[in-house]
Amino acid sequence: MPYTNFKKSSAAFLNRSYRLTRWWTGLSIAILFAMMAALPGRAETPALCKKEAPRITFENISPPFDQYDYFQNRLLLPFEYDASSFSLINAWWLAEISTLVYSDTAYIWQRLRQAGFKQVQFIQHSGTYCFVAAHERFAIVAFRGSEIWRRGEGFDAQRILADMKTNIDIRLSDWADGERVHSGFKSALEDVWTALLPEIETLQTEGLKIWITGHSLGAALATLAADRLQDVQGLYTFGSPRIGDKGFQAHFQVQAYRVVNGKDIVATVPGEGPFRHVGERVWIAPNGSLQDRNGRDGKMLDTGCGEDISASGDTVKGSQIDSGLLIPHAFRDHNPMLYSIFLWNALVENRNVNGKI
Repeated sequence: MPYTNFKKSSAAFLNRSYRLTRWWTGLSIAILFAMMAALPGRAETPALCKKEAPRITFENISPPFDQYDYFQNRLLLPFEYDASSFSLINAWWLAEISTLVYSDTAYIWQRLRQAGFKQVQFIQHSGTYCFVAAHERFAIVAFRGSEIWRRGEGFDAQRILADMKTNIDIRLSDWADGERVHSGFKSALEDVWTALLPEIETLQTEGLKIWITGHSLGAALATLAADRLQDVQGLYTFGSPRIGDKGFQAHFQVQAYRVVNGKDIVATVPGEGPFRHVGERVWIAPNGSLQDRNGRDGKMLDTGCGEDISASGDTVKGSQIDSGLLIPHAFRDHNPMLYSIFLWNALVENRNVNGKI
């Protein structure tokens, strides 16, 4: 074969080989991307279902709430430990913890460990109970609310009297810089402060961000603790009573969000005369919507899974709606489990409708 023809044949062969190589490379890349997309965690995030709100009766209105499934889908919605504004995710996490704190220590630690917490310190004195739970980059201080009656336990006169003493002592006591606060709440915090403060300071030294939370009486103690510490990342309370006077309200500087469900009666006491609320209110409206911070309501919270939910704590199935004659809404709406459920449903609404929180 003449050299010229050989050269042309070689060039043509190389050209075809180059085109074939490019085609095969492109096909391989397309197959690789298709395989990656099919891997777990690489596909589009599935829609989450809302939770059915239980019918609140005398059998389930009081703690503990151990039949509740805590921290569902927590891996999809991790705690936003460095948030500097209202976080619906954090509101849900902290409502879960404010409900969980009513359980016994063994059960609490089991559920916290499953949620990724590394350690927990329980502190109790007289009628005041709280814990400090440490995650990798943050810690949560949770205070327990009143326990006038605990399901499955005998009559505990000492615990009941301690809670009653705390709640009914509505005298105003000196706090700081001329401020005055509820005497019963202040006294209850003092019961655990000596043991609690070193735990918090140790975690702060390790660089963990401190979050504080509580429900009912626990919300009041959480608020006082946050005000005393000052250096906390955030405070979320649920069904909180009023705590201090106008001076306390005026000088309160902590980033705080006060969540109120429907007609929760505890959020209306003690009287507004000498007492004031602190923090930014976030209201779960009677129709199930979560009111934004400009006073506007969001959408109705349907489950997205075949049920409709009423923020009163009733499961709505057709026309089967609890009349509320046995337990008034003002008391049912105070149930901490309902706070957890409705905040979760608000999360699902935002995620499924908007694709984000």
